[in-house]
Amino acid sequence: MNSSQPNLLLRLARPEDMPVLSALMDRAIGELLGAFLPPEGVKASFEIMGLDTQLIADGAYFVVEDGEAIAGCGGWSRRATLFGGDHSAGRDAAFLDPKTDAARVRAMYTHPDHTRKGVGRLILDACEAAARAAGFSRVEMAATMGGAPLYRACGYHEIEPFEAETSTGYRVPLIRMGKAL
Repeated sequence: MNSSQPNLLLRLARPEDMPVLSALMDRAIGELLGAFLPPEGVKASFEIMGLDTQLIADGAYFVVEDGEAIAGCGGWSRRATLFGGDHSAGRDAAFLDPKTDAARVRAMYTHPDHTRKGVGRLILDACEAAARAAGFSRVEMAATMGGAPLYRACGYHEIEPFEAETSTGYRVPLIRMGKAL
């Protein structure tokens, strides 16, 4: 944690956090991806990104509070779904095998007013520790173009770039990234 930000507090997300988390995700997508995607790409990203309530139900989704505000959120999963919210196509709730599969880092968002404060690193550290404690030796994620620089700085390597096609035909660029724990 950045020592100049002593107010950062990590905790598990609760169901009552969901409205605030959804609003935070909408702001993060709408305001932070514009530096990496054209307007139609940002708009299309809402279709493939968002709140996955299964992560909260599984007790695997974290929030970081900065004082009274939720500054960011993110989680990990032992389920097969690599990315997407409740509304996204292609979800798979099957459990992964820690002996052969990589746990998933999922749904990482930082509120635009709280970027560059260590929020993402704090959440990543918690996700990695929880996945390691659950017996996983690797983690993988689908990184947005906006998130990839943070993940590279935290030791993640590129596995493969890919695109998620949306109903408008726009193909949102993503990068499958991974890390040994």
